[in-house]
Amino acid sequence: MFTRLRRVGVLKRHHLGGEPSDRRLARAAGVSHGTPGAWLDGRQLPQRVDPLLAVLDEIRAEAARRGLLATRADSVSADTVGELLDERRWRAAFEAERGRRNERSRIEAERQRARSALEHDGLRARQAALPDRPRPLRAWPAGRLGVHPAIPGRGRGPAGTDADGFVLPRYVPRRHDAGIRRLLAAATATTAEARPVLVVVQGPSCTGKTRTAYEALHTAVPEDFDLLFPADADSLLAALAADAIPPRTVLWLNEAQHYLTDAHGEAAAAALLRRLDGEGPLIVIATLWPEHAEVLTRPAAQAGDAHRHARTLLAQAHWVQLPRTFAGDLDAARAAAAEDPSLAEALAAGATELTQVLAAGPDLVRHYERAAGPHGPHGSALISAAMDAHRLGGLDALPLAFLEATAVGYLTAAERADARPAWFDHALARARTLVKHTTRPLQDVPHPTGMGRLPGTARLADYLQHHGRHARRFLCPPASFWNAAHAHLTHPEGLLRLGDAARRRARYAHAVRLYDAAAEAGESYALIRLGQMRNDNCDMEEAEKLYQLAVDAGNTDGLLHLASLWEDAWCWGEAEKLYLRASAAGVDDALAYAGLMWDGAGEPGKAWACYEQALRAGHTDVLVFMAQSRRREGSPEQAADLYRRAADAGHTHALQQLVCLWEETGRQERADRQLRRFADEGDTEALTHVALLLGRSGRPERAERLFQQAASAGDHRGWFLRAFMWEKAGDREKAESFFREAVESGDLSALRHVARMREAAGDTADAEALYWQAVDAEADAEALSCLARIREAAGDRERAEQLHLMAADTGDVRVASSVLALACLRGAEEESYLRFGLAADGSASDPWEWPLTP
Repeated sequence: MFTRLRRVGVLKRHHLGGEPSDRRLARAAGVSHGTPGAWLDGRQLPQRVDPLLAVLDEIRAEAARRGLLATRADSVSADTVGELLDERRWRAAFEAERGRRNERSRIEAERQRARSALEHDGLRARQAALPDRPRPLRAWPAGRLGVHPAIPGRGRGPAGTDADGFVLPRYVPRRHDAGIRRLLAAATATTAEARPVLVVVQGPSCTGKTRTAYEALHTAVPEDFDLLFPADADSLLAALAADAIPPRTVLWLNEAQHYLTDAHGEAAAAALLRRLDGEGPLIVIATLWPEHAEVLTRPAAQAGDAHRHARTLLAQAHWVQLPRTFAGDLDAARAAAAEDPSLAEALAAGATELTQVLAAGPDLVRHYERAAGPHGPHGSALISAAMDAHRLGGLDALPLAFLEATAVGYLTAAERADARPAWFDHALARARTLVKHTTRPLQDVPHPTGMGRLPGTARLADYLQHHGRHARRFLCPPASFWNAAHAHLTHPEGLLRLGDAARRRARYAHAVRLYDAAAEAGESYALIRLGQMRNDNCDMEEAEKLYQLAVDAGNTDGLLHLASLWEDAWCWGEAEKLYLRASAAGVDDALAYAGLMWDGAGEPGKAWACYEQALRAGHTDVLVFMAQSRRREGSPEQAADLYRRAADAGHTHALQQLVCLWEETGRQERADRQLRRFADEGDTEALTHVALLLGRSGRPERAERLFQQAASAGDHRGWFLRAFMWEKAGDREKAESFFREAVESGDLSALRHVARMREAAGDTADAEALYWQAVDAEADAEALSCLARIREAAGDRERAEQLHLMAADTGDVRVASSVLALACLRGAEEESYLRFGLAADGSASDPWEWPLTP
C-alpha cells in the first residue's frame, strides 16, 4: 500500500504538475490539509477507504483532463495511469491490507493473552504457596475481617443477622465516612496515575474502626478487587516477598499494631514501604488504637529506634480519626433504629457511645465488677490478672497456667477459702461467659499458623483492655502476678516490659528476676536494664559486665551505656573510644554524644572534631549542638549560620533558637520579621516555643506578647507555660490566673499546679480539693503524692501511707518522693536501695527544666 501510494504521489508531482493541490484534495476527502500529502508520500495510511478514493478520483479527473489515462504510469510496472488509479484495485488492496493488519493484531493479542496468562498463573502459584491467600473482596464476611458482632436487640432480629447468628446492625454513617469513601474511590480509579495508598482508621476500643473500614470498602471499591488479610507479620512478609500483592488488591491490616510491633514488624514495615512505591491501584487499610499509633509514630528519643520503618510508613498514611461517641449523629441513629432492634436497644441504654454498647462493652464491665455467684470473684480475679498483664506488659495471648498461678493474689482470704478443687475450671468458665450473646471477657486465641484456637491460652476482650488501663491505673499487681509471670511467661519483649513495670513500682526483686528471664529468652535490652540498676546502686563493675554482655549479644546501645560509665568516671578518652565504636557499629547519635561529652568537659576543640565527624557522616542533628557551642563561646555570627543550616536541614527548633539569638544580640528587626512569618503561616507552636525560650532567658514581657499572639490564633497550649513563666518571675497572682486559664482551656493537669499554689498560700482545704480533682480528671499520680504529704503533715499517717502507696503503684517515674516517703513511714531499712530505683529514673515536672533537643 505504501509503495502504491508513493507511485501516485510521484505521478501527481511530476506528470500533473502538483495538481490537484493538497488543499483541494483535503476538501474532497473531508480531512485536514496535510493528510492527503502524508498519504501520497507514503508516510501514513488512511484509516478508511472512502476518503482515499475521493483523493484518487480527483487525481484521475486531472489525468483525464490532460489525456494521460492511457499512458504508462511509471517505470515500476507496465500499468497505465488509469490502471494505477483504478478504484476496484484500490478497494481490493485496501481490504487486503486491512486483513493483514487485523491478523497481525490478532496474533499480537494472542501473544499478550498468553503472556498475561503466564503472569497470572505465576501470580496464582505464588499466592497458592502463601499461608494466607487473597480472595474476592465480596467473599469476606464482616466477622471474618474483625467486625464486632452486635447485641441482637429484642423482638425480631435485624436484617444483618446471618445464619450463624452474627448480628450486623444497620450502619449509621458519620462525618468521617464521606472522607474515607472519597479517598478509596479516588484510589481505585482506573488511570495510569493510580498509585497505592495507605489509609489508617484510628480510634479507641469499640468505636467502630473496623466497621467503618468495612463499609467504606463495600461502598467505594469495585467488586473485581481481591482482599488479602494476613494473619500476622510473618504472613504479611511472605506475601510481600513473593510479590503476591498485585494491583486491584486490598491489603487488610486490622489491629495493625500486631503487624508493626511484632518481632518482624520492622521488616514488614520496610517491605510494605517498598510495595507502596510500586504499581497501583492498591489499597492498604489499617486500624489502630491511639495509644499504639503514638508509640509507632513517636520520634525516637534514644539511639535505639525500635520503630523507624513503621514511623516512616505511617507518615505516608491518610489518617481517618473516629470519635468516641455519636453525639453529633444521634438523629441519624434514631432514624436507623426505627428498623433495627440492635440500634434501638443501644439507644435505650441512654449512652452516646453506641458502638461500645452494641459491642457489649458496658455489659462486659458489669459482668467483671459484679462478680455474682460462688465463682464470680474467682472469675474476676482471672480478668484482673489479664488486665494487668495487658496494661503493663502489652501481652495478648496469656497461658492459662499463668492466670491460674496469679489469681491467688487477687482474692481475699475468704474468697480463697471458698475455693474447691476444681475452682480454676469454674473460674475460667465464669470469665469466658458469653455476654449479651456477643462477646466474652476472656476469649480464645486464634492459632497463629493453623486452624482453630491456640490451646492453653486466652486473651482479654478489647473493651476490657481499654477499661483496665483506666480502672486499675492506681493499682500495683500482687506478688503472685510477678511470680507467675516469671514462672510461666516466655515472650522476651513481654518479660522486658513487665520488668520495667516492676522496677517503676519499686518491686526491684521481681524486676531483676523478670529481666533475667527476658535475657535468658534472648532480649539483650534486659541486660542493659540490669546494668542500669547496678549503676544506679553504684555497682559500676557489675554494670560494666552487664553492658558488655549486651554488646556481645549484638546490642550496640550497650556501647553507649559503657561510654556513659567512663564519662561519669571522668575518663573521657575511654568514653570517646566507645562512642566511636558505637558510631562505627551504626549508632547514629554516638558522635553527637561524644561531642556533648567534650563540650561538658571544657574541651571545645575535641567536641568540635566529633561534631564535624558526625556531620560528614550525614547526621545533621549536630548542627544545633555546634550552634549552641559557638553561642556559648561568644561567636553569634557563626552560631546564627549553623542554626540556619540546621533549619534548612529540617530541624524546626533551630529556626526558633535563631530568633532568640537575634533577640539576644539586638537584631530585633530580623527577629520580628521571622516571628511575623511564623504568624502568617499559622505556626503557633513556633511562637509558643520562642516565647518559652524568651521566658527562660528572663524576658517575660516579650514572651507574654508572643503567648498572647498564639492564643489569639486559637492555640491555648501556652496558658500552662505562661503560668510557669510568671511564677518564675515572682508574680504568683498572674501565675495562678494563667494556671486556671489552662484548666478552662482543657489542660486538666494544671489543676495540680493551682492546688500547689493554694497550698503555698496556706489554703490547705482548697488545695486538697483541687488535688483530688486532678486525680479524678487526669489520674494524676503526682497529685496523690501531694495529698499524701498534706495528710502526713496533718498527722494522719495511715491515710498518708495509703496515698503514697497509690502514687508509687501507678509506676509514674515522677513520684519517686512517694516511694521514699513510704519507706520512711514504714521504717524501711533499704531506703537507699529504693532511692536508686525511682529517683534516678525521675524526670523533672517543671517545664523550665525540659530539655529542648533538636
